[in-house]
Amino acid sequence: MASTGEMFPSGAAGLADSLSIHGSTEKLSPSAVNRILMEFLMYFGRALLLFYPVYLTGYLGLSISWVVLCMVMVTWWKKNRQWKDARIGGAIHFLDNETNVVNKELGSALKMASWVHFPDFEKVEWLNKVLEQAWPFFGMYMEKLLKENIQPAIRLSSSALKMFTFTKVHFGHLPLRITGMKAYTDEVDQREVILDLNICYDSDVDIDAEVQPPITAGVKGLKLQGMIRVILEPLVGQAPLVGGVTFFFIRRPTLQINWTGMTNLLDSPGFSSLSEGTIMDIIASLMVLPNRMCIPLIDQVKVDQMRFPLPRGVVRVHLLEARDLMAKDTYMMGLVKGKSDPYATLRVGNRQVKSKTVKENLHPKWNEVYEFVVHEAPGQELELELYDEDTDKDDLLGTYNLDFGEVKKKIEMDQWFPLEGVQYGEVHLKLQWFSLKSDPQLLRESEDGLACAMLAVYLDSATNLPKDHSEITEHPKHKKPAKEARLTKRAVTLNSYVEFAIDKDVKKSKVAYASKDPKWEEGFTFFVHNIKTQQLTIQVKEHEKKTQLGNFNLPLSRLLNTSDMSLDQRFVLERSGANSQIKLKATLRILSVEKPPPTIILNPPQQEKKQIPQTNQGGKVSASTPNVTTSSSPSLSPNTNPTSQPSTASWDTQSGSNEIWRPPPSAANMRRYDSQSLLSENSIASSRFDLSDGASYPEALRKHQGSFGEIHLSVRYASLRNKLIVIVNSCRNLFRTSENGTDSYVRLYFLPEQTWIHRKRTPVKKRTVNPSFNHKFEFDVSLQEAKTRKLDVSVKNGKMFHSREMKDIGMVMIDLSQMDIANGVTDWYELTLPGLKKLS
Repeated sequence: MASTGEMFPSGAAGLADSLSIHGSTEKLSPSAVNRILMEFLMYFGRALLLFYPVYLTGYLGLSISWVVLCMVMVTWWKKNRQWKDARIGGAIHFLDNETNVVNKELGSALKMASWVHFPDFEKVEWLNKVLEQAWPFFGMYMEKLLKENIQPAIRLSSSALKMFTFTKVHFGHLPLRITGMKAYTDEVDQREVILDLNICYDSDVDIDAEVQPPITAGVKGLKLQGMIRVILEPLVGQAPLVGGVTFFFIRRPTLQINWTGMTNLLDSPGFSSLSEGTIMDIIASLMVLPNRMCIPLIDQVKVDQMRFPLPRGVVRVHLLEARDLMAKDTYMMGLVKGKSDPYATLRVGNRQVKSKTVKENLHPKWNEVYEFVVHEAPGQELELELYDEDTDKDDLLGTYNLDFGEVKKKIEMDQWFPLEGVQYGEVHLKLQWFSLKSDPQLLRESEDGLACAMLAVYLDSATNLPKDHSEITEHPKHKKPAKEARLTKRAVTLNSYVEFAIDKDVKKSKVAYASKDPKWEEGFTFFVHNIKTQQLTIQVKEHEKKTQLGNFNLPLSRLLNTSDMSLDQRFVLERSGANSQIKLKATLRILSVEKPPPTIILNPPQQEKKQIPQTNQGGKVSASTPNVTTSSSPSLSPNTNPTSQPSTASWDTQSGSNEIWRPPPSAANMRRYDSQSLLSENSIASSRFDLSDGASYPEALRKHQGSFGEIHLSVRYASLRNKLIVIVNSCRNLFRTSENGTDSYVRLYFLPEQTWIHRKRTPVKKRTVNPSFNHKFEFDVSLQEAKTRKLDVSVKNGKMFHSREMKDIGMVMIDLSQMDIANGVTDWYELTLPGLKKLS
């Protein structure tokens, strides 16, 4: 028995060696081996328990149906159990992610209005009532438009649609609804009004058309959602006070159509996406930037200036890299996680570009540069999407939308942006804003092949185009007799378009049907890399045969010597008819980088600096402008941080002192928030400072000449969670309240919330002047609102029986508008005590 007992541990040890994990130095203990053996015996027992009834049924000579019935019962029990587990798991997931689930349901299923999600959007039910009352008359206008304008254009577009007829036009009883409206007051000219309207059109429209007997087509219901911008400009001093109305979609709207008739075949996934995509392209060509719909209200307004104004600027986007992307490629039925083959798509308005694909990499680097023309800022957005390239369907790795209004304000942005719609992942972008200037002296050609200028072309019309190639000669031949000309069908079926090209950048206009004097009224933009050598090539072509009806070359260097770097005239077409001309306007603008606007940070300190000598001379101190302590160590301004303002000092020369002056965390800077509440100027809460202006400090604090210490904070905004995160890391060199050190804790207020309910505090760290807290606080607030608020941080004496006078060690006021909280800021901040200098 002893030998057996001695052999068992050795056998267990050998089994442990064989069962040890590959690459691990740890071995299984004998208790673990015993547990594995017990699990094996239990598995064997369960298998015997399952197979024994089968054996018993055969031994007793019973029917096989009993076995089948038992298997059915067991299967039903397992399915029922899985369904219950799924319900319990769903309930637990809902409890853990209640906020995200509710927000997702409100945003998708319930389709809540914009003014619910975004406080700067307003509810406009009065406007919806106006639309509801006027909707029948809008239907009458659209019926007239479809039958008198759209129907002839469709018949001319193709020979197969010569018999196309609208047989029924009814826009339903459900009017268009405006779910939210935003009015812009900043960065807007004084002679214009800009409105953003979120529209939702879920209609019972009923339109029937006869394509070609007996083929019919129709639409019964459509759903259109998007944001439309309305510009009222220019504002004039006569009726109707507005010179014209311009409206357009900033981004492509979403469209769903319920087809009827022969087109019900289009309800299948393949055809419906094709048809709706085609209709969306038509809508985009009319009403998505840079295309606009314009309605002039007075004669003095030029339609071309309203329909195609010069862009606001150009944004150069450097797509650098991404990190921590999700692994979408899996192997062995999803058991093994692989990597991804990421690529990016960038869309601005109607223009979309695609980056290269980086194979099998979760931290790809692209280092690609794209340039986009910005027509509206703020409003127009960069829509970035990351995908994992697959053979069947590409998987989404995340999205991010950036308003160009932010880029215009900051001029340059170089930061990591968190991807939305996924659990994790970031993309690194560098963006530059270029203004459009008409000064040739600012021309700087880039050596790396990037654009140095932008050309805007407005195509108006053409006159006397040749009807066919027989008229395109330098010496026109004798014309046909009048009778033959009347019998010639081609004389009335001239369909033409214009093709513009600068090197390899080619753009085409829409087709003008059945006219020798076509009107296009369309605008185009081109990027210019070398003004001296490049030229704009213009070709007028016939639609069906693509034959050339005339051309013209415009050297871009010619625009440098013109007034305002612009040409607006008729140009004679070469290799065309005798009097063939094309009317267009070409405007050249230089891309120029302006310096970022200076941040107004020094104005409050300058005002307080002027008040300091007056308080010293008069012997009285205003309650709204408390002074600061006189110390040899520099202290930070309350509305700045170490990263946003250099630590320069200004001398108090009027008072005759040689000490460095620093602006205090005064009540004048903070009462901007109190003015929004019910508090008056004289009733500021003492909990803000925990020290009133007239309170006396202990003698130890008054005699202290050095620093009161520093606090180390980390502030960042979690976009996926919509939370502001503040981490109190540690303090150093705190004011020593006793021989054993200091018992301290940190108190936070997220201004203007300053009641005891909103107070945040850390645990007390005893007997140390260098405490380490590592405590995290979270605030539910949007990013836009967080940038308008402040953090009031104070270090307190945490000793239980301290005197009332010794409760404060130091404080700092952090202005979040001066910090890049989207990327996060971690820094040391100097602690100060308000109102100390006037008592010294």
